[in-house]
Amino acid sequence: MNSFRFLVVAALALFCASNAIAVRKPTPSPSPTATPPRSPDAEFEAVAEEFIKGYLAARPLQATNLGIHDYDGRIQDFNRLAIDAETARLKRFDERLKKFDITKLNTRNAIDVRLLQSAIDRELFQIEDAGVFERNPMIYARAIDVNVYVKRNFAPIEQRVRSIVLIENQAHNVFIAAKSNLADNLPRPYVELAIQIARGTAEFLRTNLVEAVAGLKDENVRAALAMSNRRAVMALTEYATWLEKEKLPKATAPFALGEAKYRKFLGATELIDLPPAKILEIGMTQLKDEQAAFADAAKKIDPTKPAPEVYKQVQAEHPTAENLLPEIGKHLDSIRQYVIDHKLVTIPSDVRAQLKETPQYRRATSFASMDTPGPFEKKANEAYYYVTPP
Repeated sequence: MNSFRFLVVAALALFCASNAIAVRKPTPSPSPTATPPRSPDAEFEAVAEEFIKGYLAARPLQATNLGIHDYDGRIQDFNRLAIDAETARLKRFDERLKKFDITKLNTRNAIDVRLLQSAIDRELFQIEDAGVFERNPMIYARAIDVNVYVKRNFAPIEQRVRSIVLIENQAHNVFIAAKSNLADNLPRPYVELAIQIARGTAEFLRTNLVEAVAGLKDENVRAALAMSNRRAVMALTEYATWLEKEKLPKATAPFALGEAKYRKFLGATELIDLPPAKILEIGMTQLKDEQAAFADAAKKIDPTKPAPEVYKQVQAEHPTAENLLPEIGKHLDSIRQYVIDHKLVTIPSDVRAQLKETPQYRRATSFASMDTPGPFEKKANEAYYYVTPP
């Protein structure tokens, strides 16, 4: 976001307000000079700024992860009225963006118009076509994710813990909304994953979070955290149990989008206007090329064996469960140096990623992942390479 642009707009608003007061004075005043119309670029930038502020206000946890801390201590409102209000807001901005003639915008803004339209299309697709709030219980299981407040030192620990307390105190409302919003019949994979995520999050709050803030000095904050944490763990556990007892036994709904929705999804989110059959054809061609490249590599490894057997042989060569993380740790610096020596990509910092086990609530959907500071983060530079233990 452009904070300078925001300050300018605020200053102009104050300026206009002071002029309005001046007009009320009994003494004559000169006719106000008509404000010249804004250029298309200036108009677009104002609309974009307004959209982004509203977007992040509706998704505060996403803002915190991006490194924007105006919304710390808040989580998304899953109440039906809030969902409907955000849907209406997205549609209003979609209409506003359609009015811009990209030929009259500079190159960057012409691209940004399409990016914002795609972002809006993606959100509307998820809400209206995919029905995420009605069909995907994982949305709610992930809502109480306070890890960013633990892993990134962007503020004093007391301040970050206060934000955690505020979020944990909202857990009960999240799951009330979940029970109200979710359809009676859900896709089984969604329910199974949501149960794992909810229980993983509860375990994270019960153990990792407590360990991470062990050095907290303020007794009042410690007491508030102990209470909010206990309530949040209970709410997550109850949600997982509710899914297991009420939703899992009758979870039979298909999760596939179907061809029509999938094609709409590709157009809305990836700007791809190709039929799924054509995309599959392209993918299969690429797969054959990759298989041929692997077959060539397999001959170099062992020319006496067919490629599938070489593949199984390579698969068998791996660390034990006990030394998985230490083995990976040995290779991280050498990989980094290889990237530098071969000038594959510029590495802007000497800060090293910390190797950690994947948090419990992410293990259901991740083998390994990179977690870097948000692009707007100004203070915290901690980065993590997560590996899920077997």
